[in-house]
Amino acid sequence: MPATTLQALIFDVDGTLADTESAHLAAFNHAFAEMGMDWVWDEALYTELLDISGGKERILHYWKTTRSDMREVGAMALNDTVNRLHELKTAAYEAAVNDGAVNLRPGVLMLMDEARAQGLQLAIATTTSPVNIAALMRRAVGADWRLNFAAIGDASTAPIKKPHPQVYLQMLDALQLKPACCIALEDSSNGLRSATAAGLATVITPTAYTAHHDFAAALRVVPDMSHINLTQLRQWHAEKQPTESQT
Repeated sequence: MPATTLQALIFDVDGTLADTESAHLAAFNHAFAEMGMDWVWDEALYTELLDISGGKERILHYWKTTRSDMREVGAMALNDTVNRLHELKTAAYEAAVNDGAVNLRPGVLMLMDEARAQGLQLAIATTTSPVNIAALMRRAVGADWRLNFAAIGDASTAPIKKPHPQVYLQMLDALQLKPACCIALEDSSNGLRSATAAGLATVITPTAYTAHHDFAAALRVVPDMSHINLTQLRQWHAEKQPTESQT
């Protein structure tokens, strides 16, 4: 097999596998209310906050930059509050997923099935928590969903969030593949920057929350995965590879 043959697809989760952000937003607001806080994030604010990867990091960023009352909270109490908020938010999100509030985006399962049938490996590279991934995939695929993936990287394995490439570098190492043998699938500029920093060609499927992002570095931008198939991905991937005269 040539060294640059497409051998794996690496998927982001939030926004890529499923349009999850509205459910995440509702879960954040639920957590704030549960804690007796007067915070309410609307869609416009949350769209801005999505520039910060990671739920805890998003809460902390908002607290530091917009809430003057942070100065009245000690560092330990602040961390405890952020952790508790995130626990409540995660529980609310998982309940929403279990209630059917979130579904996989069009074309996701078909592309995964096609890739696996043709011998490609699948991996997940996300900054979300393992609980969030499991809730989504268990409902969409079934209890044995993990068997579909050769490797999974998440917030527990890659503490340095996107746009840092840590999670993608971990997945390449786990798959034992060079970047030129893989395609990443993402929905945001942070995800694109993370994947490209790891050397990966990246296909973008934007959402309403990320459509305004800069995707100039993407291999392709398509509305969702129902607009692509493995033959197209192989073609785009091959076009990206240098010719023999360039190597």
